[in-house]
Order: sequence, then C-alpha cells, then structure tokens
Amino acid sequence: MNKYWRMAATGFSFAIFGVGGLVLRLVVFPLLDLTVRDRQRRVLVARQLIRIAFRSFIEMMRMLGVIRYDIIGLERLQRNGLLILANHPTLIDTVLLMAFVRHADCIVKDALRHNPFTRGPIRAAGYISNDQGPNLVDDCIHSIRGGGNLIIFPEGTRTPADGNIVFKRGAANVAVRGDCAITPVVIRCTPGTLSKGNKWWDVPETIAHFRIDIGQDIHLANAIGTHPRETSAQTGNPTLAARQLTNFLQHYFMKES
Repeated sequence: MNKYWRMAATGFSFAIFGVGGLVLRLVVFPLLDLTVRDRQRRVLVARQLIRIAFRSFIEMMRMLGVIRYDIIGLERLQRNGLLILANHPTLIDTVLLMAFVRHADCIVKDALRHNPFTRGPIRAAGYISNDQGPNLVDDCIHSIRGGGNLIIFPEGTRTPADGNIVFKRGAANVAVRGDCAITPVVIRCTPGTLSKGNKWWDVPETIAHFRIDIGQDIHLANAIGTHPRETSAQTGNPTLAARQLTNFLQHYFMKES
C-alpha cells in the first residue's frame, strides 16, 4: 500500500509542478513585470520566487513521503559567483539544487523556453538558452562574474542506467576560459528513481533517499597541473586545457558517486 501511495503522490506532485508553472507564468510574473521596472532587479526577484517555489515543491514531496534528502556542505553554496557542476542521476536534480542555491542561473534547453509550463519562469529569470551558439560560453562567464551561481550538469542528460558518467566539454570550457574554480556537487539517490529511461510511476520499493554532497572547490591549477592560461599560452589552444579538465572531472565524479 505504501508503494501505491507513493505512486499516487508522485503523480500528484508532477501535476502540482505543472499547475505551479502556469500560475507563475500567467499571474505572478505578469504582476512582477508591472511592479518592478528595472530588468536586472526583476530577474533577481524572479529567481528568488523560483527558488522559494522549488523549495516548497521539494518539501511537499518530502511530506508526502515521496523522497527524503540530506545535504552535506550546504554552507558552501551560500556564496556568489559560483560555477556549480553536478552529476545528474534523476529527473528532479535541477529542482533540488535550485531550491537551495541563491541567485541561481542555469542553462536550459531551447524547447523548455517554448513549453507552456516552463517558458514563463525561464524567461522571467533570464536563464541561459543552450541555442546561443558561440556566445554560450561567454554568456556563462558573464553570469558568474556578475554574481550569479551558474548550475551546469556536464553530462547534458541524466546518467544512464549503467552509471557510466560521460561529461561534455562545455562546462570545462566555461571554467578554463573564465578562469573559474568549480564547486562540485555529487548527488546520490538510493534506491534509484526518476532515472533515465524510467517512467514517473516506476517508484522504488522504499522511499528514495537523496544525499547531496557539496565538495570543496576544485581549483584549475590542481585539476590540470598548471594554470589554464599558462596551458593555453604553451599550446596555443585552450581546448587542450578543457579536455584535461573534462577528464579530471569525469574521474572525480565517477569516484565520488
């Protein structure tokens, strides 16, 4: 009976998520546009509202018995100008992280900018679209230097069932070209749920427990053996530094997760 309850509660949670997205788009953010004229201030307020909404959603799932969670090292996220890289085992990883990160920015799929449930919050909060081509890395660096906390899942999609983590180089390019330290976040979910290839109704036999570990900052000099600018100067190609950093991060997350 407990499993059937969690199945129903999971469906209810996703329904609430969709309704909440519409309310934000149709009611909250139009009011925000009318009352806050300065665009930069409006973006900050929108991101704060989204953080509160996501935190409420996560707490609702916890109270319904769908999930439990523990966060270790949360104080490391209470800073500005962070490049936060995380693994991606479940569908709700983004919501979990953004519920606890102030001034959160992220890269979103262009399709979500046209989804009726998500386009309102995404546009109001000024999140970065993944269709911005060669300007994408520069926009990410600009966000971090402006005090935003940029969340990136370097896998680009959820981790496959075999647990093999494969990172794309985009996140490493941001770190190398922007000379940014990396705040690593390792997400574990036991037993697994909402993973790649699973339907939302495929709930586990027991309550899914999320453990979120925020690690110490990874500085580029320690990760790739030398300062990234020196590497670029020596090779004439910063792509090499990004490749080295990507390999380092893959090994790090495979070991930690």
